[in-house]
Amino acid sequence: MASDGEFGVRTGSEKGLGPKAPCNFVNPLLTDMYQVTMCYAYWKANKHNTTAVFELFFRKNPFNGEYVIFAGLSDVVSFLDHYKFTPEHIAYLRSQMPAAKPEFFDYLRDLDCSQVRVHALQEGSVVFPREPLIRLEGPVGICQLLETSFLCIVNFASLVATNAARMRQAAGPNKTLLEFGLRRAQGPDGGVSASRYCYIGGFDGTSNALAGMLFGMKVGGTHAHSFVQSFSSMEDLETRMIRLPGDEGRDIDFVDIVLRIRTQFGWEHTNTGELASFICICQAFPESFLALVDTYDTLVSGIPNFIIVALAMYEIGYQPIGIRLDSGDLAYLSLEARRMFETVEEQYKVEGMAKALKIVASNDIGEDTLHSLNQQGHSIDTFGIGTHLVTCQNQPALGCVYKLVEFDKKPRIKLSQEIKKVSVPGKKVLYRLYGKAGYPLVDLMQLEEEEAPKPAERVMCRHPLDPTKRVVCVPAQVLKLHHIVWDGGPCQENPTISEVRSRAMKELSELRHDHVRHLNPTPYKVSLSENLFKTMYDLWREEAPILELT
Repeated sequence: MASDGEFGVRTGSEKGLGPKAPCNFVNPLLTDMYQVTMCYAYWKANKHNTTAVFELFFRKNPFNGEYVIFAGLSDVVSFLDHYKFTPEHIAYLRSQMPAAKPEFFDYLRDLDCSQVRVHALQEGSVVFPREPLIRLEGPVGICQLLETSFLCIVNFASLVATNAARMRQAAGPNKTLLEFGLRRAQGPDGGVSASRYCYIGGFDGTSNALAGMLFGMKVGGTHAHSFVQSFSSMEDLETRMIRLPGDEGRDIDFVDIVLRIRTQFGWEHTNTGELASFICICQAFPESFLALVDTYDTLVSGIPNFIIVALAMYEIGYQPIGIRLDSGDLAYLSLEARRMFETVEEQYKVEGMAKALKIVASNDIGEDTLHSLNQQGHSIDTFGIGTHLVTCQNQPALGCVYKLVEFDKKPRIKLSQEIKKVSVPGKKVLYRLYGKAGYPLVDLMQLEEEEAPKPAERVMCRHPLDPTKRVVCVPAQVLKLHHIVWDGGPCQENPTISEVRSRAMKELSELRHDHVRHLNPTPYKVSLSENLFKTMYDLWREEAPILELT
């Protein structure tokens, strides 16, 4: 039961994860073993201190959409800040690599991220395929060891935030969205982190008490069916009394008022145990009465019992919150509930009652359900969404990759028979070019040494993988998207999750509608500068083996 209207009391710190690492499992050993063996091979060849540049990006948008919300950056920075192999880690790796030279483990013991530089897009940014979300520069040994951990952090965070953002767009800006996914999440860490990323993607609160404490999120909920089932009659109530509102409130026989209203409406057929449970909730939380109404029969018992108790609360000066629907035809039931509220408002002369009472819906809701409800028509104010949200059932993985793009100051390319897997070489900077109408037109990747594009000047934009596709853009505004976030240590304070959420909502609102629509969205243009395009294709020709036919 919430204690601050629809939600619980706000607690914790909005600064995010604070001074500690993201969770106990996020440490240098949270990596694939082949990263360690590669690092050993670099070390054995005396190449481990050679400067390398890696980029983290994804190749395909999830959920049949055309955008992603970038999340997890603050966790990445926290990981870098706490990167240190413990004696236990070293002992374990020695046992797994008995043939490795002892000096390698001395190297690991002293290793940290003091020689690493990281540029990244701001957390909460709207991003697109092939764009470098994070760019790392430093000794290849440590940069290689960071790969798996970075992917683990960013893949899940960005996927969940994007899923949440799509549900926010489906529900509309004026509906309240609550994350109810903890009990269905992939483990405790998945449950806690998902709560945070759902908020970044546009949700308003969570049922997760630990996430509320850690991240300063609003927490709330109603009660379970078991609470209603535990009551059989009015005799199950500890007391018939309720405290009247106000500092000098006195106790009054609340059961007597409830039973009088029940008789007045002729609703003696409703389940008495359910009615008693609602009375008990009012006694415990008189300022925030919100009832789960589908334990026995929503229209025949649950909603009538709620109305009886709600009218009793109005009579003594309290404002009930509303009901939660957790089964059945949510569109139909919500409309019927609102109609019943309107009828009672007119009969009982409680001005504004029907509009003030909130209808909360849960029951296996996902993005498709939200669109279906909009098409059917409904009267739901708040959605509690769990399984489909935190497990991302429509697409369980984002598919971020981490690729070497420069080694010893030379651009490197990864080729493939699958054209989509060819990487864009070189140390790159990303710019967003805006048109006169204020919409982003194209995101442009350039080599770091290139001069930045300027407003009102023509810019040739080349498709990364199709030489025949090109456009000339004359931007009204140019925004550099990469910022340095780590240079041997943190370069800035982590933003609050509210700031990250606001950025995500703002950038989504800036996109043209056709880029974010549910069906057949238009792909957003991600292009290369003319110079980067030439560098890529020259290197492609240089590295591609020439097939000899005989």
